Amino acid sequence: MKVTYYGHSCFGIELMGKHLLFDPFISPNPLASKIDVNSIKADYILLSHGHEDHVADAVSIAKRTNAKVISCYEIVIWMQNQGIENGHPMNIGGHWIFDFGKVKCVNAVHSSVLPDGTYGGNPMGFLIESKDKNFYYAGDTALSYDMKLIGDYKKMDVAFLPIGNNFTMGVDNAVIASDYIKCNNIIGMHYDTMDYIKIDKKDAVEKFSNAGKTLTLLDIGSTAEYE
Repeated sequence: MKVTYYGHSCFGIELMGKHLLFDPFISPNPLASKIDVNSIKADYILLSHGHEDHVADAVSIAKRTNAKVISCYEIVIWMQNQGIENGHPMNIGGHWIFDFGKVKCVNAVHSSVLPDGTYGGNPMGFLIESKDKNFYYAGDTALSYDMKLIGDYKKMDVAFLPIGNNFTMGVDNAVIASDYIKCNNIIGMHYDTMDYIKIDKKDAVEKFSNAGKTLTLLDIGSTAEYE
């Protein structure tokens, strides 16, 4: 599994020969100014909720790549209204088997509205299971006791957790979340993009290390491989 970070909460993941893109917010993000959004590959685009800082480039990338958009029913319908016909609507608790593996939608404690004010349905996270790796993409969320169900459900090799505080859980709660989901290999997201969510990176890494876990904070544009 190869992971490329495009800033904020946007990751490109190569899995089972397919390119998965999560929550594309690139062109409006000054921290990602060196990323060429038109060169990003996508077979699937997964949208955790409707806020602009998670869907800003979704329509343009979907039109260019014809990627299948996976999200809640309301967002897939909104995407259809933007001219994107290749969508797969889901909702919390459901799963579907795609050619790269299984996607299960899980609860995220947050809010959701699309950039034009359209209701965005329920925010969600994604559990991805494949013959390569299993991982949890939490989306924007508070710490929730529901995360214990993930830990009891399936072993996740990697988890993408928000750590910026203010709009989502912060570092301290993310450490607890990693306990709940029983995953020690964490990739941080949703931090530093704006003043509200700036963090002390050294302190964050140390807090996870003191808990016996690894927090990876990727540089924008960098890639990590998980064997």
